Amino acid sequence: MEKYSKNNDTSYALGTTLTIEMLKRKKSVAKRVYINPKQKRDETFDKLVSLAREAKIPVILNNEKIFTALSGKDNVMAIGEFSKFESKLDENKNHLVLVNPSNMGNLGTIFRSGAAFEIGGLAIIKPAADCFDPKCVRSSMGAIFSLPFRYYSSFEEYEKEFPNHHLYPFMLQAKKELREAEKKEPYSLVYGNEATGLPAEFLKKGDPLIIAQSSEIDSLNLDNAVSIGLYYFKNN
Repeated sequence: MEKYSKNNDTSYALGTTLTIEMLKRKKSVAKRVYINPKQKRDETFDKLVSLAREAKIPVILNNEKIFTALSGKDNVMAIGEFSKFESKLDENKNHLVLVNPSNMGNLGTIFRSGAAFEIGGLAIIKPAADCFDPKCVRSSMGAIFSLPFRYYSSFEEYEKEFPNHHLYPFMLQAKKELREAEKKEPYSLVYGNEATGLPAEFLKKGDPLIIAQSSEIDSLNLDNAVSIGLYYFKNN
C-alpha cells in the first residue's frame, strides 16, 4: 500500500464508516479492504468482511504501522482502497458548480451538503482542490461515493455541455437577493473560490444572486453559502 498521491490512480477511505459507505454505494471502484489487527471480531468486522465479499475484493489484515502511516492516527480500524472515478452529469438534473475551489475540507463538506439536499450533480472547475485526497473523502462522510461529480477544465466547457441550464451565480456584487430568485429548472448554482469568489464576468451570466447578511461579517464561508443556496432552491 502506497501513501496517497494525486498522481496515482487510487485513493483511500480512512475509517470504518467511510469504508462501509464505499462498499455500499460504490463497490464497483473498491479494490481492497484493510482491517486493523486491533479491530474486534464483532458485528462491525463481520459487516466489513461481508460487504467486501459481495464486492469480490480481498480483505487484508495488515500491520498497524500501515494505518498510522496513512491516517496519522492510531484509532483507524479500517481502510478502503478504491480506484479514482468520475460520473457523467445528467442534463435533466440540477447541478452545483464550484469554480476553482481550493480547500479540501470545504469541498468534502460541500459533497455532503449536495447529497443532503439532493442536488443532481456537482461540477468542479479546474484548477481545484483534489476531491480524492483522503482529507476530502473523510470530510465528505462518504457522500463522494453517492453524489455524481465531474471535473471540467473551464466553466466554458461546462456551459457548452449544458446549454439549457439556467445559471445562478452567487456573488457579493449581485443586486438580487436569494429570496427574490425565480427558480427555473434545470438550474446550476454557481459558486466561486473561497478567497476571491466569482470573477466580475459572471455578473453577465444568468441570474446573479446575493445571500443577504448582516454587516458584521465580510462574507459567509463557502460551504455555508452553498448549503443556504441548496436548501433554498430545494424548498422553494
